[in-house]
Formats: sequence, C-alpha cells, structure tokens
Amino acid sequence: MWVVKLGGSLLRSRHLPAWLKLLGDEGGGEIVVVPGGGPFADQVREAQRRWRFDDAAAHDMALRAMEQFGLVLLSLESRLRPADSLDAIRSTLDDGQIAVWFPYAMVTRNPEIEASWDVTSDSLSLWLAGKLACWNLAIVKSVIPADGAYSVETLSRNGYLDRAFAKLMGGVAVQPVWLHHRQYRDFSRLLGKQQSSPRTVKAIN
Repeated sequence: MWVVKLGGSLLRSRHLPAWLKLLGDEGGGEIVVVPGGGPFADQVREAQRRWRFDDAAAHDMALRAMEQFGLVLLSLESRLRPADSLDAIRSTLDDGQIAVWFPYAMVTRNPEIEASWDVTSDSLSLWLAGKLACWNLAIVKSVIPADGAYSVETLSRNGYLDRAFAKLMGGVAVQPVWLHHRQYRDFSRLLGKQQSSPRTVKAIN
C-alpha cells in the first residue's frame, strides 16, 4: 500500500492527468491519495492576513481547502473514491478502488494535530500513513530542492516541507520519498508495475 500526497501545486501542472491515469490504471486497492491545499489554502492564508482570524479557524478552512482539491481529483478521474475515515479508506481499498482522503472529519479538533500553519498536508499525509500502518509515502511536488539535500530537517528549514514534519516522522514507521511532478513513470516503477527500479527517486531521511 502507498499513501500518495499530491501537492496542490499540481493544479497548475500539465502532468496531473498523467498522475491520475497512472493511479487509476495501476493503483486499485493499493493507493490512498492525500490532496494538498494548493491555491485553495493560499486563499485561506490571504484571508487570515487581512482579517486576523485565529489559527483554529484557519486550520479548519485549510482542511476544507484540501477537500476542494480532492473534489477536483474525483471529477477528473472516475476511478477515485472519497474517504473520510480509516474504515472508509480500508473499505475502499478492499473493494479494489483508490481512496482520496477527505481529512476534515478525522483532523478537526483532534488533539494529536496542532491547529497551526506548521501542520499542512505534508505532515497530515505522514500522520495518515502512520495511522494506516503504511510504510510507503510518496510526496509529489512541483519543485526540486535547490541544494539537493533530502534530509527532513533541511527540507523543513528551507520550506519544502512544513515545520511539523520532522517531529512527526520521529514517531511513525514510515519511509517518505520525494517525487517531482514529472516522475509519474518512476512512481509506476515503485509500485512494481515495471521491472526496472527508479534511480532518481529521493528518500527523505
């Protein structure tokens, strides 16, 4: 099983359809998609800067922003199914489908999750993988770290991952990997659908 965090920046990527086709073709029963917040979450940030509402409200709105992107994914690929609980995710996978996680019900007011911008869809994907006892986590983004360093501390410090990711990673048995949005074929190899193994996928350590 894989948890796949599709960064919200993929809304602007011409490779998003290729990712969704790959997931539909090859991921049935094996994939849980975590949608990023992308431009929907950016609107929450902008509104908070203007109106100064508290982080608890912004956190809930950002969870809904993830779900907005999730709705886009569901509309673009009919083989995806929404799931808002661990039971719903497992049931979807048992049916041979691909689950798209809608996080609000599981995360809002959850004492395990800090209601701040330190926790974004990055950390939530890691948290979900831990809850599912899933070793494999793919973080798919539209950027390549400029310094080529894939340590969790460096990625968090330089803004490629959120600030809570490193702390959460210390408490779960999950191995995240970083994939650029062009690397959908490499992800197919990670799934084992192709014989050769990718050399350009970077483990986050």
